Amino acid sequence: MKTKYIDLITQSFDFPQDEFELDGEYLKFNGIDLKALVEEHGTPLKFTYLPKISQNIQKAKGWFEKAREELNYEGTYNYCYCTKSSHFRHILGEALKNDIHIETSSAFDINIVENLIGEGLITDDQYVVCNGFKREEYVENIARLVNNGHRKTITVIDNYEEVDLFSEAIEGDFEIGIRIASEEEPKFEFYTSRLGIGYKDIVPFYQTMVKPNERIKLKMLHFFINTGIKDNSYYWNELTKCLRVYVNLKKVCPELDSLNIGGGFPIKNSLNFEYDYEYMAKEILLQIKMICDEEGIPVPNIFTEFGSFTVGESGGVVYKILYQKKQNDKEYWDMIDSSFMTTLPDAWAISKRFVMLPINRWYDKYERVLLGGLTCDSDDYYNSEQHVNAIYLPKYDQAKPLYIGFFNTGAYQDNISGFGGINHCLIPQPKYILIDENYEAKVYSEEQTHQDVLNTLGYK
Repeated sequence: MKTKYIDLITQSFDFPQDEFELDGEYLKFNGIDLKALVEEHGTPLKFTYLPKISQNIQKAKGWFEKAREELNYEGTYNYCYCTKSSHFRHILGEALKNDIHIETSSAFDINIVENLIGEGLITDDQYVVCNGFKREEYVENIARLVNNGHRKTITVIDNYEEVDLFSEAIEGDFEIGIRIASEEEPKFEFYTSRLGIGYKDIVPFYQTMVKPNERIKLKMLHFFINTGIKDNSYYWNELTKCLRVYVNLKKVCPELDSLNIGGGFPIKNSLNFEYDYEYMAKEILLQIKMICDEEGIPVPNIFTEFGSFTVGESGGVVYKILYQKKQNDKEYWDMIDSSFMTTLPDAWAISKRFVMLPINRWYDKYERVLLGGLTCDSDDYYNSEQHVNAIYLPKYDQAKPLYIGFFNTGAYQDNISGFGGINHCLIPQPKYILIDENYEAKVYSEEQTHQDVLNTLGYK
């Protein structure tokens, strides 16, 4: 009878996979020696494998370029990185090696862009697409960026008042986009997105508020849905509705030449994850081309804003199992040396799943467990995986330490948890490691100390 953890994985999934393989009984992730990493730096430990960012960008650019060639699609393709996924300098520095553009969502983003311009990492040839609801400081910062010469700044209008705000703040001509307030899936608690302008209102909005202003050039129509780019009827229906708006807008606004289809390429969250990226890129361009050809208008230049897809698969977190608690006849709680609520907040807030695998003891027998964090909050747990809503790990043995990893965690988790700040129950922030193409590990930040926390809280 096969009862070892390695048997469970090989019977359940195709294994090894591109980024996951075993070296003896130890797991490797993208070639990273996780055993050596843990031995040198301990746990809990966060890490980013920087080359994965460039790899994913190049993959996406390749899929869209191949689709353009096969379809004879005459519009250009423009890859934007959605900065809200991770604002770290090392993340943007790696992403910007790949001839991409930037999408922002709030005022401080513009300060980051200006810093990167000063370093020469963003040039006048790269677009800065400014999304989000524009408060006063955001308006001021965008206007300063444009007035200082970055004319490839596209302000995506989110509400009616923003046209006048930017007309007053920006000197000379400038480019804008208009965001469509998309209709969400029926499972949402609301019908229409709070962001953007309704489908039926966009052409009248352009006619009455944009067209009369000779300083404004409408360049882009922006389309985004929360559930991302999926091969289902909902996505294709919403894309078709968006294209009808684009066609109608193009007929009254000849200078419109770009369609931003937002973000939404998914990332791997299970060993049985399947998604045909190449097919989706081609099918999106095909649908756009078919409708434009029917209406006799040129196809638009395409912009995408990939955040999670850019940075998500570069990240990981490693924990040690501290102790096992048997709470009843069926439930075994493996307690990690950190907190899910503070290190992987999406697992708690939106029940997001990540790839979870043990680092060691793959040839030991396995058991079904629940995973618990260190805070005193009853919601600090992770209790489902790809194995039919259950977690299986090598059996707990106090004499044989077990280390587990959560992978593809690089997007949003640090921003949502508040990197460097105060965490629930004052659980310290883990050490954070950066790994380069030579697999050299550099400490970006040490684990929080009690003095770090007390200083932030105002104690002497």
